[in-house]
Amino acid sequence: MARTPAGRGTVNTTPAAQPPHESFGGYAAQPAHSGLSGYETQPARPNPNGYEAVRASRDFWTLKRRFGSFVVPACAMFITWYFLYVILAIFAPGFMRVSVFGEVNVGLCFGVLQFASTFAIALSYRRWARRRLDPLSDRLRHRLEGGRR
Repeated sequence: MARTPAGRGTVNTTPAAQPPHESFGGYAAQPAHSGLSGYETQPARPNPNGYEAVRASRDFWTLKRRFGSFVVPACAMFITWYFLYVILAIFAPGFMRVSVFGEVNVGLCFGVLQFASTFAIALSYRRWARRRLDPLSDRLRHRLEGGRR
């Protein structure tokens, strides 16, 4: 028994009897406490043993390391490039106003190159991932699915 916040009595904090677990659609129904009104059933998560086995495998950690070997340098370079653009726009407006041709200036070129570099990173990641990540992730998925295709 616990006191209510206002001190006006007690609230029973012990849960009511739990309903038996029933299997439905491949998932075990597990009780979920819904306040003082009782219990409701919700589908349980899939068996974590397969996921834990994959997470413990060398292939999984190789996949994570390979992913990081592309993403970390690419993000660092893009963020550096972006802040260079912002800093030049703030502290070197004269440089950013220099005309390249016609009405097009350095600042406009830098802005367009921001978009171009975003697409270049996305396309290079796609190509890189197909060669370096996809074969390994397919092997992990096959293992997780228990050899089923």
